Amino acid sequence: MLHNRINLIGREWFDMQGIPLIKPTFTKMQDRALRCTQLEQTFSDFVDSYLDTHVGISENFLSTALSGHLKDNLVCLFENKLLLAAGTGNETLVAHNKLVRGDSIYWLGREHNDPHENSFFDLMDEFVEYLNRTCYTGITGYEFHYNLYEEGAFYKKHIDQFQQNGTRAYSMIMYLNADWVLADGGELCIHHAGREQLIAPTNGKSVFFKSSEMAHQVMQTNKARMSITGWLKVN
Repeated sequence: MLHNRINLIGREWFDMQGIPLIKPTFTKMQDRALRCTQLEQTFSDFVDSYLDTHVGISENFLSTALSGHLKDNLVCLFENKLLLAAGTGNETLVAHNKLVRGDSIYWLGREHNDPHENSFFDLMDEFVEYLNRTCYTGITGYEFHYNLYEEGAFYKKHIDQFQQNGTRAYSMIMYLNADWVLADGGELCIHHAGREQLIAPTNGKSVFFKSSEMAHQVMQTNKARMSITGWLKVN
């Protein structure tokens, strides 16, 4: 039977014959624990801001690296003419009217086997688990699409939840716009009772609100405006 010993200088593991074994995984375990703690804090801050104002805002829900990869995916889809004009209506009747909505979309899916989309879905799985565990939201699924507003595009005031279908519980938007400035426009305008809230679509910013309650619109953008948009759903 082999007995392990630790070389404290090199932090390497050997058997009794001096053959290197697998290095200890304490660092990896610590890194994972730290990541989980940081995620929990990010989720907690996100939900707290929602509880305070009915509109949750997080500056770091998406990491800089992940938002960059997802933006690259979106640009590639656009260059290959794979984006489709977005419509309005419901699940069975969709109208396309650029005087109401001028953006283009492409649905994300694990079936694409894209590592960055899968990382995004892994993050969403953790967020949904957190919401269901701490807030008893009862979320059972989600759907997300890439979203591109070309220069001059906008989306007039609307509510995300369909009139005859209440499965969309919460709306989420995650922005992928580096170096965005005020003159670029494209703000998300949330209509509260008696006031409007303008949210700039700056890179990495994420927004979270109840789909059935918050009327909102996208103001005209003065350059290409990119995001991932979707809904957390209930049965």
